[in-house]
Amino acid sequence: MTTDPATQSRPVVLLVDDEAEILVALTDLLEDTFTVLSTTSPTEALDILAARNDVDVIVSDQRMPEMGGDVMLARARAHSDAQAILLTGYADIGAVAAALNQGRISFYSHKPWDPDALRAMIVQAADYHRLERELRTERMLLHGLLDNLRSGLGFKDAQGRFIRINQQAADFYGRDIASCLGRTEEELCDADLLPVIRAAQGRLQAEGRDEETVEMPAHTRGSAQGRWREITRVVLGALGDGSACSVVINRDITRQQEMAARLRQAEKMQALGTLAGGIAHDFNNLLTAVLGSLELVRDMGDESGPVTRLLDNASAAAQRGASLTRRLLNFSRPRDLSLEPVDVNALLHGMKDLLAQTVVSRQGKGGTPCTIVVDTATSDGTLPPVCTDAGQLELAVLNLCINAVDAMPDGGVIRVSTALKRVKEIIAGTNLVPGEYVMVSVTDQGVGMSAETLARVFEPFFTTKDVGHGTGLGLSMIYGFIRHVGGEVQVRSQPGEGTRVDLCLPVQAAAPDAAPPATAPVAARKGAGGRTLHVMVVDDAPGVRAVTVGFLRARGHDVVEYASGADAVRAMEQGLGPIDLVIMDVMMPGMGGLETVHHLQALRPGLRVLYLTGYANAGALPAGSANVMHKPFTRADLAAHIDRIMNRA
Repeated sequence: MTTDPATQSRPVVLLVDDEAEILVALTDLLEDTFTVLSTTSPTEALDILAARNDVDVIVSDQRMPEMGGDVMLARARAHSDAQAILLTGYADIGAVAAALNQGRISFYSHKPWDPDALRAMIVQAADYHRLERELRTERMLLHGLLDNLRSGLGFKDAQGRFIRINQQAADFYGRDIASCLGRTEEELCDADLLPVIRAAQGRLQAEGRDEETVEMPAHTRGSAQGRWREITRVVLGALGDGSACSVVINRDITRQQEMAARLRQAEKMQALGTLAGGIAHDFNNLLTAVLGSLELVRDMGDESGPVTRLLDNASAAAQRGASLTRRLLNFSRPRDLSLEPVDVNALLHGMKDLLAQTVVSRQGKGGTPCTIVVDTATSDGTLPPVCTDAGQLELAVLNLCINAVDAMPDGGVIRVSTALKRVKEIIAGTNLVPGEYVMVSVTDQGVGMSAETLARVFEPFFTTKDVGHGTGLGLSMIYGFIRHVGGEVQVRSQPGEGTRVDLCLPVQAAAPDAAPPATAPVAARKGAGGRTLHVMVVDDAPGVRAVTVGFLRARGHDVVEYASGADAVRAMEQGLGPIDLVIMDVMMPGMGGLETVHHLQALRPGLRVLYLTGYANAGALPAGSANVMHKPFTRADLAAHIDRIMNRA
């Protein structure tokens, strides 16, 4: 056997003839164009074909002592799809005819051959084999793509009839592949989609490409489609008859749409939280001035008669405003949480009586009764503790049950259940990360919610209840609390099919550090040891500053006040007298509270500070909370904080 060392890009020809001289002649004829393999043995030729898959043309003599060329070429079909050319004398024409009829050879040539004619025949056979192999490869790739693509894929002729389609695309129409071939999209789709498809066909004809996102009707035929589909149509080019074909790619993007919606919701809630914090900051300043002024007025006036009643009414109204502001703050950043290990099942069983009484009082008389069922049977003994605020969790469950009662005017069952939820991957737009969560579910049989209502359910002040029957802060507070402890709230509801709310609380193996014991209220007195203190008050809000100064002077302290941090630092630099305590607002324009304190303590090391805040992000507050007092505050609150700070060693 001889092998030409030509490059692999050249067509490969295998020459088989028992006469070596003929092999030499054929090699000389072909070696400038082809990679030539040659052998005098038909058996060896079969071994070569079994070992190589790159042979394009086999040129074989018919009459060989080992076996005839037609027999060898027939056996070669088990190893190779190469084009076969039989060289034969005129006496072998019967064998040639039989080989042609049986498909064993594509061409034949007489001996002696015409060099140019034989060469042209071999070139044609090699080109044909290469083209045939490329077509088989393209066919294999197309079928692999059609069978394994997760999207629906279909090819259409110029009349819009499907000529190739995969099972995913056929599932979209609720049919099998065979019943889709030869039919158009309009013939296969539901009537609701006809206007969409016709509009898309118009854009495709005008622009050569169309891509759109379609929300599928709930009753659309087909078991494989999701609610949202991205459908791309592209004109590919001309077929053999000159007409244009096109491709349709149909992809389920329901998961992506849901993730995008969750992300938009999270961004909206974050923006609302920031807005709530800003409103609360300003509102707390106003309430501090109102409540403080009312206390000071009470000290100055007559404590009997209608004036006292008016002062009491004003104080009560201001206190309700302070409570509302605290609830608003809990939406954006719950504070004062007492985090501890909580057995959720035990907590829910302990709430049974409270929940039952709440249902009775909420429904009143004459209504169809609701029943609350606390069902933890499937998770009893299997739930690990979670680190949360037990009181806030009880309040969240209670609020959800109250909402459920209001949603069931005809009565029904409210089921409170628990389960262990395992999250394997981050869920976009939520607070859920991989790990274990204890899930508390409250399910009702009420009127349910529309998609529009569901999208706004956590917005503060949004409510579907009648005026006077709800503030719209219940669910927003739950949302803020659960996310603050690292959990997530998920709501599922449809009109007429009830609502299910899942509170997902992260499992924490280690119990949190014990919170420092709360300091008992201290009776109002002048200060540490009853002595008069020299106090600096820094606050940009005149009303808050006036109330704070009034409270301090009423206790006999010496007070200097400044409207900005820069003014306070400047006064200290200019030799201000002794200062025992600084009462500093955290959020001020220009130089903020923490920066001001940094400059003041650089001038007077060891200076004690009490911070005031109406609302501030955690990063804007000093470490620890012992030296922070939240607005609005009373005279007693201020006295207790001052005594604690001044009595500290």
